[in-house]
Amino acid sequence: MRSRLTILCITFLLFSCSEKKPITDPTVLIDADNAFSNYSVKNGFQKAFIEFAHDSVVLLKANRMPIIGKQGLIDSYVGKSDSNIVLTWKPAKALIAQSGELGYTYGFWTFIAQHDTTRGTYLTIWKKNASGQWKFILDTGNSGLGK
Repeated sequence: MRSRLTILCITFLLFSCSEKKPITDPTVLIDADNAFSNYSVKNGFQKAFIEFAHDSVVLLKANRMPIIGKQGLIDSYVGKSDSNIVLTWKPAKALIAQSGELGYTYGFWTFIAQHDTTRGTYLTIWKKNASGQWKFILDTGNSGLGK
């Protein structure tokens, strides 16, 4: 009886101690990026960028110094309105590191202001926050795909 119990305990320990593998399916980042874009359409791009930003965010924009940190991002929008602007994007690809903590998306954006439309490409690097939510930690884009 004792040997059966010992074998049962060893078997239980061997199968219950397996390492939990992180989720590396890029679909979760595609979904996060699409939710980010949809939030931008419904609430404005400024609120979207604040809502989806990691606390350690860095934003790289043309012709200006990097915007660093979530508070820096919030401060960069003070006194600026986005009420007549629609910014949308569509991820083309995503990848998550084997660690499951960091990943990226890239794709195509469209910026509509009044009757002017601009298109370009973007790269967003995502990191899980302390709660396990994907938040963007770095974002940059390029214009030049025409109107």
